[in-house]
Amino acid sequence: MTDISRRFFTIAGLGALPLVAACGNGVNSQGAQIIDARVDSTLSYMFNNYPGTRELADKSVGMLVMPLVTEAGLGFGGAYGRGALRINNATVDYYASTKGTVGFQIGAQQYAHVLFFMTPDALADFRRSSGWAAGANVEYALADKGEKIRAETTTSLAPVVAVVFGQTGLRVGATLEGSKYTRIIP
Repeated sequence: MTDISRRFFTIAGLGALPLVAACGNGVNSQGAQIIDARVDSTLSYMFNNYPGTRELADKSVGMLVMPLVTEAGLGFGGAYGRGALRINNATVDYYASTKGTVGFQIGAQQYAHVLFFMTPDALADFRRSSGWAAGANVEYALADKGEKIRAETTTSLAPVVAVVFGQTGLRVGATLEGSKYTRIIP
């Protein structure tokens, strides 16, 4: 009976080998190039439509660019997006943004956002964490009536500045409060 069990597991293991080998781990995939192209397009759009963000980018030590975040809810809700961390205009890591919400809500929307890390300590804290959550330490510079980015002196002195733009959909408000950022391999 022991021989049958060993044979069964050996044959089952050999039979499962092609299935396991077919599973992708992200190596040699096009995910990174797709995210980088979307990040480039998002930054170009932001700089052209909101010229005040160029000054924020110049003063920052790093930027987390999330080109497309999709958020939906009907009582329970959630959001998801993927983006890249850029330091000195070079991508150094890729991140996913997730958020879950509960409450009176209905609708769906998509938006882009960029987190500007204004101090080396803020950037180091973000990169060291296993899952960084946007909270009270983030100042928001939001689009006023779709025209200009509003960033006061106090905003530019904050350790992290978030710019949310390009909202489309039928849901009121876009906030990053409670969003969790996790490093990924695209």
